[in-house]
Amino acid sequence: MHRVGPERIDPERTPAFVLLGGLRVILRNWRYLAELERRGIAPLVLTSEQWRAETLRQMGSGLRPGALIEEAGFVSGSVSVEGGFTSGAVAQIMAWRERFDIVGVFAAGEMLVEQTGVIADLLGLPSPGLRATRICRNKYLQRAYLAEWSPRSLVVPPEGRDSVPYDGLRFPVVLKPSARRESSGVRTVLDRDQLAGLIAGGDYAAGETLLVEERVSGQEFSVEALIQDGHVIFESLTRKRTNEESTDCFVELGHTVPAPPSPDNERLLAANRAIVARLAVEHGIVHTELRLTGDGRVVLMEVAARTPGDGLLPLYHLATGRPMEPDILRIALGEPVTYPEPVRHARQVYLETAQGVLEDVKVRHPQAPAVVWAANGEPWPEITPGGADEPAALRAVLALKPRGSLIGPLTESGDRAVTFLIDARTVAELDAIEAEVRDSVDIVIAPSSS
Repeated sequence: MHRVGPERIDPERTPAFVLLGGLRVILRNWRYLAELERRGIAPLVLTSEQWRAETLRQMGSGLRPGALIEEAGFVSGSVSVEGGFTSGAVAQIMAWRERFDIVGVFAAGEMLVEQTGVIADLLGLPSPGLRATRICRNKYLQRAYLAEWSPRSLVVPPEGRDSVPYDGLRFPVVLKPSARRESSGVRTVLDRDQLAGLIAGGDYAAGETLLVEERVSGQEFSVEALIQDGHVIFESLTRKRTNEESTDCFVELGHTVPAPPSPDNERLLAANRAIVARLAVEHGIVHTELRLTGDGRVVLMEVAARTPGDGLLPLYHLATGRPMEPDILRIALGEPVTYPEPVRHARQVYLETAQGVLEDVKVRHPQAPAVVWAANGEPWPEITPGGADEPAALRAVLALKPRGSLIGPLTESGDRAVTFLIDARTVAELDAIEAEVRDSVDIVIAPSSS
């Protein structure tokens, strides 16, 4: 195991830890910054050039958590171009290591997962490993390496869009770009003509590799697993909801932690363990999305080697009573870790809204905390978990877009506008408080003038 001890600390240089990813993700999961401050380790943030102005504003605001960032570096590139951020990321690390003793690195978001693996390998630091970070950032490599668990798929490289073997496809299919995030560009396609039109004239960049996949139906889950020295030291199932039944998209609308008990749960966890082994994951957290089909197959949707998205980390805090971020950092620092099992049930719900202009969000529930407007990189609130035997509770209501935003159809995760987090002793209590909160949230939408 890699260790961070006195032998790693250069007394002439400040110990530092690099968080890589989108600024919003890092600020939403602000406990990484707070834990590094507590340890006396300088947080360095490596993020996209598009976040330069906001990052510098947050750092200079004097307000936590942004003011905790010691330095920030910015890289140019696009998630649709494989390896597009790598040269800039390596150049920034080479500059930082001249002035800091870098004791750990971690991908807090999808954008720089592959670069995190390269940097950790360069510096001899714990990470998921080069294989895992490369494959987890690329959907067509996942289909190739993890074929045993994957749907039938066809890889369409940029130069192959004019020669797609349409006659060999069974419709409906799913079309997706191989390197994007947040369900961007993922569509159900009903027939050959629709598919040909999307490939030739859809919103896919000329350099993007596309996947045409078997349309898999069945309940979706994710597995969140902590890995250390190649061993799974914690694993838990999350049950998901999406809007796929009413649209041709796959936007996630709900997460329940842990998933309700089922005879199939062990098969899902076993599949994730096998996937972790195939990827040779060394250290870190893995977030694996799986479907359980009607005929009992466990099918891989995708696997990620970074912080799980949406509110999953707060949900684990509510379910177990302990935040996960400090333990993720301990793994990245080479320290031994154990993490507790859930003692409560927690859920995040995204509310579907009418289309138009967002004017306000009001909550009439008797437990309602103040609505937190977290649209522009503002940190999510600190959420205090309840005891194992406490009644069901509404913990947070968040508006994810600013007032005046145009709300359109839900085609990707970034289109969602309002969410809330709840927890309870049982799944039945969780369902009951969800219904109460749904009835008490008023999302004020005005007609659009366009």
